Amino acid sequence: MDNEINSDESGRPIVLITGASGNIGTQICRRLSEKYTTIGLDREKSESADESYSCDLTSDDSIELAMYKIRENHGKRIAAVVHLAAYFDFTGEPNPLYDEVNVQGTKRLLKGLSKFSVERFIYSSTMLVHEAGVPGQKVDENSPIAPAWEYPKSKAKTEQVIKENSGDMPYSILRLAGLYDDETAVPTLSHQMARVYERDFKSHVYAGDLMAGQAFIHQEDMIDVFDKVIALRSALPKAHTLLAGEEEVMSYQALQNRLGKLLFKESEWNTINVPDAFAKAGAWMQVKAEPAVPDAIDHGEKPFIKPFMIDLASQHYHLDISRAKAQLDWQPKHRIYDKLKTLTSNLKSDPSTWYKKNGITRPDWVEISSEKNKNSHKIRKQYEKHYRSQHQGSLWAHFLNMGIAFWLLSAPTILGYVSQAMSVSNYISAIALFVFSSLALSWRMGWARWGAALVGIWLLCAPLFFWTSSAAGYLNDTLVGMLIIGFAVCTRPTPGVSNVAAETGPAIPDGWDFNPSEWVQRIPIIVLAFVGFFISRYLCAYQLGHIDAVWDPFFSGLASDPQNGTEEIITSSFSKAWPVPDAGLGAMTYALEILTGLIGSTRRWRTMPWLVMLFGIMIVPLGAISIFFIIIQPILMGTWCTLCLIAAAAMLIQIPYSLDELVATSAFLYRRKKQGRPLLRIFFTGDTDEGAAEKLNTTEFERPVGTIIKDVVGGGVTFPVNLILCLPIGIWLMFTRITLGAEGGMANADHIIGSLVITVVVIALAETGRAARFALMPLGAALLVTPFVYGAGGISIAASIICSALLIGLSLRKGNIHNSYGLWDKAIV
Repeated sequence: MDNEINSDESGRPIVLITGASGNIGTQICRRLSEKYTTIGLDREKSESADESYSCDLTSDDSIELAMYKIRENHGKRIAAVVHLAAYFDFTGEPNPLYDEVNVQGTKRLLKGLSKFSVERFIYSSTMLVHEAGVPGQKVDENSPIAPAWEYPKSKAKTEQVIKENSGDMPYSILRLAGLYDDETAVPTLSHQMARVYERDFKSHVYAGDLMAGQAFIHQEDMIDVFDKVIALRSALPKAHTLLAGEEEVMSYQALQNRLGKLLFKESEWNTINVPDAFAKAGAWMQVKAEPAVPDAIDHGEKPFIKPFMIDLASQHYHLDISRAKAQLDWQPKHRIYDKLKTLTSNLKSDPSTWYKKNGITRPDWVEISSEKNKNSHKIRKQYEKHYRSQHQGSLWAHFLNMGIAFWLLSAPTILGYVSQAMSVSNYISAIALFVFSSLALSWRMGWARWGAALVGIWLLCAPLFFWTSSAAGYLNDTLVGMLIIGFAVCTRPTPGVSNVAAETGPAIPDGWDFNPSEWVQRIPIIVLAFVGFFISRYLCAYQLGHIDAVWDPFFSGLASDPQNGTEEIITSSFSKAWPVPDAGLGAMTYALEILTGLIGSTRRWRTMPWLVMLFGIMIVPLGAISIFFIIIQPILMGTWCTLCLIAAAAMLIQIPYSLDELVATSAFLYRRKKQGRPLLRIFFTGDTDEGAAEKLNTTEFERPVGTIIKDVVGGGVTFPVNLILCLPIGIWLMFTRITLGAEGGMANADHIIGSLVITVVVIALAETGRAARFALMPLGAALLVTPFVYGAGGISIAASIICSALLIGLSLRKGNIHNSYGLWDKAIV
């Protein structure tokens, strides 16, 4: 083959391009293919080059083989070599690949090209090799070389390698500005766009000079530079360096404002300048904490902002491109200011694709919207419209909490607090409440509402924690604490719900025929919680010494003690073992039950799973604990507490009314987990679900009163006769001490079994818990054994046998089931 030819068979000059399979390489191949024969060198085949050869810059043999094939097929003359291939990461940490690929790889490439006649070697470098300027100062080709981090340092070293190893080969070093096109941008800009678009807190803080900025270059303008350098390869100086980028530089603040305007029509994006040390410490903590953060929260992605970036935040690169104008007759046709409109338009029209193309992990709501074939930007826009409208209508609540803060400041003096600790608690709580409530006036500060709610929770705890002797102080903190929580988080809009969960998905769970989160479903629980709250608070007042006695019409205390049964129980060693008044702890739990029952929309079974589960924990497990206390009263303390029995009954009756919502939420979480959704994330922020979005039912209480009462009493609960007949059996067993004169172990056994019978029956009244009735069988079987174990008399034996037969027989029939529960129907047996 003739080794002196300068072109292929088509007569076009040959251009060799490293990194040809990458995005930039692909676009350059496409541009040059009309005038040149393009040969791609890369580890993967380039589909856009005329020919492509596999080449690994870290291997001498690989480069030698590729060069041999090119010589054999095309000869020794090459019009230009465009060297794009390079290693890059944004960790800021040293990496051996910087030297192996960028520096030594270029050296190997130059060695391989030494056997060719190359008219010009063109190296893609970066403007970052220069020492950064300051606002008002331009950087030109003669500015000092002082790269600030690993990537530009490797580029500067590579430039030196080219100068030392190019021999007679002419070369051009193109120091390019930050690259962007109509859909993608350099990581710093694309992540800045994503932070603003997501309204991330970090989009409002910046550690560097807000007036500093960096030059950009559009991909088309950059390709023009390469095209012109190749066309003028013989006319340019042998050793040639060129800066290329847009002449106008937008400062960081100007970029922020422009993005805010284009994305949200906000003329100014509030950006706070924070101290470098503070920002660097925050970035360091984020990086170090990432391994401990569940992947469901951060998708396993390391934080983009690293500590080293804080040192670069004030770098300013305003380029002097007069040399490019003079030598190439080139100047940019695009401006980043104008093209941001295109970039943001593409982001809004298809967020999912934009995130993918820019290599940024999609926010959860973008990912889910994509799965639903919905535009996440439109969903978010609709969500913000609704959220802001509801927020505006609920501002009064936050103003009231601000007013309550002043009441807290004055309460110790007005109410005559004796405890200094209680007074200090009120003062600190008042300041915190005022701050959180003030922040909550902004619709973007939804987290501040939870901060105010925490203040309310503390106020519920404080009188118990300090064992306050002031009845007024206890009353004040209890009522004020509940009001604060109610105003903070029970008002609309519900904070913490993802936009996809709020705007998409059904109101009724898949396969169900009613909504377990409707108000008629919650009313029985809230009403019963009020019963428990008033009783517990009354008992706590006695424990704190605010009243001298408590009422108990039925049970007396020990013979050696003048107290009645209730007083005996709540002052027992068991009660005193708690670090706080146990009745007060119960009152606080009931108060939180009331409030959590009020929080959230009627879709909360899927929009606030954590709240439903918390609601259930306060009812079911704590209900079981309450029942346990009732069981041990006559066994360990020798008496009963009338008010405790009433409170326990209220707690027990709550259980069947709460089960349907717990089942719906649990099934929802299970279903979404099977579909690959991150369980922890949807647990706290909610999610969409199968089924079409439905309007919330706003006519629940516009129906006849009788219909409402029927739904309140019978929502998810039915009353089969066979189960209702088991209740008097359980009550009979609980009181065989009185009815049969049972004593000792036999009386205790009857009491325990009777209590468990009542518990099982009440739970089984819930249609979702109907299978619990089968627990009556082992309880009935136990009644056949206990009389003989404890040597009971004939009457007790006969009574136990009759009760046993009745319980086992009555547990067989399931009873009517009026509703459908999707997949849970299989568990209703």
